[in-house]
This record gives sequence, C-alpha cells and structure tokens, in this order.
Amino acid sequence: MPAVLLSWFPGQEAGHALADVLLGAAEPGGRLPTTWPSHAEDCPVLDPRPTDGVLRYDEGVLVGYPGWKHSAVAPAYWFGHGLGYTDWDYESAEFLPVDGEPTADDRASLGVLRVRVRNIGTRPGREIVQTYLEPAVTGTPSDIGHSPCRLAGFASAQADPGQTVTVDIEVPRRAAQFWDTTTQSWRDLPGGHRLRTGRSYADLRLDTTVARG
Repeated sequence: MPAVLLSWFPGQEAGHALADVLLGAAEPGGRLPTTWPSHAEDCPVLDPRPTDGVLRYDEGVLVGYPGWKHSAVAPAYWFGHGLGYTDWDYESAEFLPVDGEPTADDRASLGVLRVRVRNIGTRPGREIVQTYLEPAVTGTPSDIGHSPCRLAGFASAQADPGQTVTVDIEVPRRAAQFWDTTTQSWRDLPGGHRLRTGRSYADLRLDTTVARG
C-alpha cells in the first residue's frame, strides 16, 4: 500500500526507528500538526508575509485548520491525521467536570474527558485520541470570537487486539474562552459547548456535552 512516512526530526537513532516502523516492529504513532493541501492555491491563506511590517489576519478567528472547514476545497490531509497498523472503535466518552467555581488561573481545568477505545484489528497498536471543543451557540465564528471547533486535548492509547482501554484527557478552561477585544480580557463562551472526539479533525466520532461542576 502506498504511504507517506514523515519523520520530522528523528535524532541519531533515526535509521533504527525508521526500519522498525517500515518492517512493522513499531507503530508509527505521530499525527500531523498541520493541514496539507492538495494544491497550494487551495490554502485559505496562501501568503503569510507581512506588508510594511504588518501581518494581517483577514481570516479572523479561522486561523489554521478551522479555516479549511469553511473552505470550498478539502485538503489532502487534515490536522491530526495519521495511520497505524490496526483499526480502532471509539466506544464512549464521558465528561467529568471539576467541582467548584473555576479559578482565575489560566491553566485551570474544566474537567476530564474519559474516553474508551477498542483495538478492533489483528495486531497491537497505538492510537492518539483527540478531542475538539465546539461552541453550542449559534452565529458566525466572528460573532462569538471563537473558531467553530478547535483542539482541546489529546492522549495516547495502547492496546492489544480486541482490548479496550480508557484514556483521560484534561480539558483546560482556556479552550472554552475567547478574547474580548472590548474588555481586553479572556471571557467564557456564551451558552454551552461540547467536545467532539476522534482520530483527527476530519474524523470525529463521539459527541459529549460539557457541563460545569
């Protein structure tokens, strides 16, 4: 089967690591941190160079992979994409909110998303479980000051064939906030929001309502 193997910055053991992956002794566990277009002209933003010292963000809050969601052309490979040597079933996801009022700490947690996945293939494997936060309010992204769906957290799962494992993903409070240009401060998103969980930005299989503790 044709494939693309991207090793990034593998270090001095690159040869041994690549051999293990190509021969199937190790799982290729990485995921794309960028979105890859089929053609350069398909990119929502093609020229990121500043003009007269100013870099404009005409796309507003649709920076990076959310911009592709509003594009008329799908990319070749989505943010978070990656393959392995087995297949996975996403069985369930439960959000466990933090008790009490959120603090002013930027790193404060909204809670933990507990996800159950099962290796339905014929060999051991490793899966990167990704969850994305999506506002439940209606309106355009510019109205709410937030991209339509953005990465909130991820965790690695390893399992033998037929085995079910559970992973916990901490969801930071900042994932459910937007920058208010009027008050020059971070504010909680109006209305509710949910977590969408799956294998990549384009392959989200579970929906979970986020409730405050």
